[in-house]
Amino acid sequence: AYTKKSSSGNTLLTADVPARSKACPLVTNAEARSECAGWAFKPARQCAEDDLAGPSHSDLPIERFPLPAVQDLDGFEREVIEMVKPSHGTTTLGFIFKHGVIIAVDSRATMGSYISSQTVKKVIEINKYLLGTMAGGAADCQFWQRNLGMQCRLYELNNGKRITVRAASKLLANTMFNYRGMGLSMGTMVAGWDPTGPGLYYVDSDGQRTKGERFSVGSGSLYAYGILDEGYHWDLSVKEAIELGRRSIYHAGFRDCASGGTVSVYHVTEDGWKKVAGDDVSELHYHYYPVPENHPSKASSVLEPVGA
Repeated sequence: AYTKKSSSGNTLLTADVPARSKACPLVTNAEARSECAGWAFKPARQCAEDDLAGPSHSDLPIERFPLPAVQDLDGFEREVIEMVKPSHGTTTLGFIFKHGVIIAVDSRATMGSYISSQTVKKVIEINKYLLGTMAGGAADCQFWQRNLGMQCRLYELNNGKRITVRAASKLLANTMFNYRGMGLSMGTMVAGWDPTGPGLYYVDSDGQRTKGERFSVGSGSLYAYGILDEGYHWDLSVKEAIELGRRSIYHAGFRDCASGGTVSVYHVTEDGWKKVAGDDVSELHYHYYPVPENHPSKASSVLEPVGA
């Protein structure tokens, strides 16, 4: 919000002005710069308080935009954000093992109960050695992880060396921290390889940043964890690790209606990342369980209590 003032200091106009067209630091045209020279920055909250306080004592006419007629404006805005935010789901996972990092994701995008796409690319290739995953709002994840790619490239140009996984995840966490409470929805992993070895970090839209060896994010993550925790160990071969990631995402897609589509698996080594698998979840179902009666969901035998 900006406030137009006269030479005597009286307020002439209060309005929301796009930053790119009115903010002087972003204006390169001399005429536009002189046009916005009479605008003084005024916080949006102050504008709202002025509106609630009623008309000014100045004799000059003031034009204001109407605000919702509510007592608690902040609370009203928070409730509206929750009302218009659709439910969404996904399943992504990553783990470090002896031969690098495995990243596995599904490809289904949902809007509430509506499946909007089965072909979303949920791995963002930041650079040759860095990968990011998407969980939450697709637009938020895609935009800010591509923005992270730009920051990583600028780091390389300024410092003459490749950015570490640790530093890249910190850049993203700093960006998310600055946008806390503004409606972003992100739960991402940043994975890669740098001179110190493999790295895996979880970063979300609240600015939280956690280092770990195993993560699963999304509505189907609990189902994926069930398979991942059972089959994981440090000395997995590359083939076993790829199969573990693929099977974990398949089982999440089977149990979670918001996950599915295609299982994509990436392997990150000191030579960079490589996509090693891309399989349809429905085809994997018949690959793993060609006889439907053998599927765990068909189990009918009752287990005897321990010690009976």
